Amino acid sequence: MQKIRPHLPWITLVVLVAIVGAANPGFLRPANLLEMAGDIVPLFVMALGMTFVVYIGGIDLSAQSMANLITVVATIYLATLGPFVALLCIALGFGLGYLSGFVTTRLLVPSFISTLATGGLAFSMAQWLSGQRAVTMDADQRNRVFGWMIGKTGIVPNELIIAVVLLGIALFIERRTTLGRVLKAVGAGELAAAASGINVARFKILAFAISGSLAAIAGLIFAVKLSGGAPTIANGFLLPAIVAVLVGGTPLTGGVGGVLNTAIGTLIVAVIRSSMLYFEIDATKQQMVFGLVLIVAIALTIDRSKLRT
Repeated sequence: MQKIRPHLPWITLVVLVAIVGAANPGFLRPANLLEMAGDIVPLFVMALGMTFVVYIGGIDLSAQSMANLITVVATIYLATLGPFVALLCIALGFGLGYLSGFVTTRLLVPSFISTLATGGLAFSMAQWLSGQRAVTMDADQRNRVFGWMIGKTGIVPNELIIAVVLLGIALFIERRTTLGRVLKAVGAGELAAAASGINVARFKILAFAISGSLAAIAGLIFAVKLSGGAPTIANGFLLPAIVAVLVGGTPLTGGVGGVLNTAIGTLIVAVIRSSMLYFEIDATKQQMVFGLVLIVAIALTIDRSKLRT
């Protein structure tokens, strides 16, 4: 079982694709697969950021609320800031993520509490800015500034290109930088990393800040796709994003897995979602399915030796 475990994510993906493809041959058409991958990009970007936090043995429950806030901010300030609204969104995500990391590391509040609180703050900000209602972008201005994000290069959605670029950057951070190596060390054994002289708190804060930044980018993509925003527009994304990270093979105990695993995990989530649409499973039951998948993913990936320690 230990030898097979690292290969379970891609084996699961292949099996699911085969099952859905057998039930509906049209699912395997390249155009359909590209469209499915493009639709899942905001979820993937959110999960990509969350990977850095889970990698160190934490959790980020603020990502969904962060994305909701950014849809409102991007919509409201697009008219005055133009393309620079993207910088505002990323800076806001970085700042709120930094706050979550600071509360977690400096005030010693468990990450699920600190990020839940930060998510509540983001939700309140979104409600205040939007007046507790949906807001809409000017379509012409959206197309001028961000239209390229939702266009196509040939038959490939541009959102998919953005996702690949972000995955490449995240992979570089994970495997080629001091930050990535330290995060792996912290996830493998935080006390040992601290004993070796690493400033663990500083790097953990950066992990939360990266998660916040990528949640902001996910919110921006979502706002552009829907040409607007609302305090609850991305609700329903948090559970699938966590599932994508865990089913990809990055356990809550941290130290193994990584961003490539999350890419596979997101594709698994995309196939599960598509299969539920094909089999006409309603939205309420879909959340139940993701809850069950989450339980199974945790049971299969968690490192019980760390729990005993």
